[in-house]
Amino acid sequence: MKHESSTLARALSLRHVVLFGLAFMAPLTVFVTYGVAIESTRGMIPTAYAIALTVMLFTAYSYGAMSKAFPIAGSSYTFTQKAISSHLGFLVGWTILLDYVLSPMISSLIVGLYANAYFPSIPMFVWIILFITVITTVNILGIKIAASFNMCVVVFQILFFAAFTFLSIKGLLAGQGAGHVFSLLPFYDPHVELASLFGVIPLLCFSFLGFDAVSTLSEETRNPVSTLPRAILLITLIGGILFIVVTYFAQLIFPQFREFASPETAATQIIVFLGGNALNAVFTAVMVTTSFASAVASGASSSRILYAMGREKVLPQKVFGYLSPRFQTPVYNLLLIGAISLSAIYMDIDKAVSFINFGALFAFIFVNLSVIAHYFIKKRNRSAGGWVRYFFIPLVGALCTGWFWTQSNAHALLFGGSWLFCGIVYLMYVTKMFRKKPPELHFDEGESA
Repeated sequence: MKHESSTLARALSLRHVVLFGLAFMAPLTVFVTYGVAIESTRGMIPTAYAIALTVMLFTAYSYGAMSKAFPIAGSSYTFTQKAISSHLGFLVGWTILLDYVLSPMISSLIVGLYANAYFPSIPMFVWIILFITVITTVNILGIKIAASFNMCVVVFQILFFAAFTFLSIKGLLAGQGAGHVFSLLPFYDPHVELASLFGVIPLLCFSFLGFDAVSTLSEETRNPVSTLPRAILLITLIGGILFIVVTYFAQLIFPQFREFASPETAATQIIVFLGGNALNAVFTAVMVTTSFASAVASGASSSRILYAMGREKVLPQKVFGYLSPRFQTPVYNLLLIGAISLSAIYMDIDKAVSFINFGALFAFIFVNLSVIAHYFIKKRNRSAGGWVRYFFIPLVGALCTGWFWTQSNAHALLFGGSWLFCGIVYLMYVTKMFRKKPPELHFDEGESA
């Protein structure tokens, strides 16, 4: 895919863009954080997801607004660079680079956890090493996963959600679990403290990550100025509704959340209870397939971003700017990402997700602020409607995501903060103490390569 708008066919409709966004979001990840989240919320996880959805809708609105302002292949880095400052844009790009590089690690951890739960005789680290070996080999050989495959993965996830909901309702009507289909308890429990409810929101934000990916499709979408903002809001809303519905029925059909053998694989326990080994086999297959597609895509994207940075000498060119003469793929970068992904062996879900969220929430803050900077300050859209759309809505989005960002666990704040500090020091060096413009990272070129 090239960047020249004259060579890109505007073939994507609203439906295509929404499916693309859902493929990046991978809604099945709601099960990954379920066990950890439900312990923190003591059963009120649907309400926590409703709060997270509300917060994400503010940021989704800001992504849509910036896609209107810059209807070119864009990202949080591009928006911040153009609306606020090239220096801040560089730091946003530097921070979300962490997300790109760590994404295959998350997929590896998920596969390790659920494959080990299904085949407990095989240690988790064996599954992780095998999975990383496969995806690294696939990317080195340059094998691409077809878009149609990703669409099938989305359909499989939605079908699984439908089957899960149907079996839950059937079980509840038969007297299983809570024994009734309608209950307010998953939404309100007077014994649950508000602090514990809000404390889990940063973890739940992980389930929504991916709605912003469609901003890179501006040059291939029909009427992107109206289509992309609608698509971004729809993706966020559809994902949020799925998360609320699934966690509601999961809580009712298996209310004994304190009896989970392991919070990280609590979903397996619920699914076995609900549909036996047959449903668990389907769940494991869909989870592994989804993780494979995600890991191949994120590994390829992050390796090419590193390659673009090496080619432009933002990073050492001999290592990061190297392409295999035989396969025409950035082999050293893929091996590095594979080595980083091995950290999944020592990770838990809560810690791994918090590392990803650090970069994502940081980027969300600046996308919201970019709306204020571009529309309210530069364009002076200060009518009554302008105050609401270009000041209050993005301000609420920035404040909420900023607060959740500061609530990240200590490991994420230390690790992510250290990475951000290195970015600031490096930026000072390459810009001669901010006297020069920073190098451009070209994230979109890396993603589309």
